[in-house]
Amino acid sequence: MAKRERSTAGRRWSQRVAKESNALDLENRVFTLTSPKEIAESLKRSAERSTRRKAGPFASAMSMLTFYINRAGRGLPKTQKDRLMRAKTELRKLYGKPEPKGH
Repeated sequence: MAKRERSTAGRRWSQRVAKESNALDLENRVFTLTSPKEIAESLKRSAERSTRRKAGPFASAMSMLTFYINRAGRGLPKTQKDRLMRAKTELRKLYGKPEPKGH
């Protein structure tokens, strides 16, 4: 496969994973919300409603958030990355989980 063809397909696999994975059915535009708390609450709702997830709701929600941050990579604006990282903290609070050591 030529590099140009592969790069287009390569960019789309993460979109497909987010839509079709057995993890969660996400609410529309969840990662574009402006409040970290709203992002966390949306992920929590999605995780608790899902009948296809393999892990518990907290792990599934956190995994999807981390997946999105990692796949967006350098293309993610700093303000959005900071917002998503704060959403991780909010998600931990919603589930009563402690902040990891070193944070």
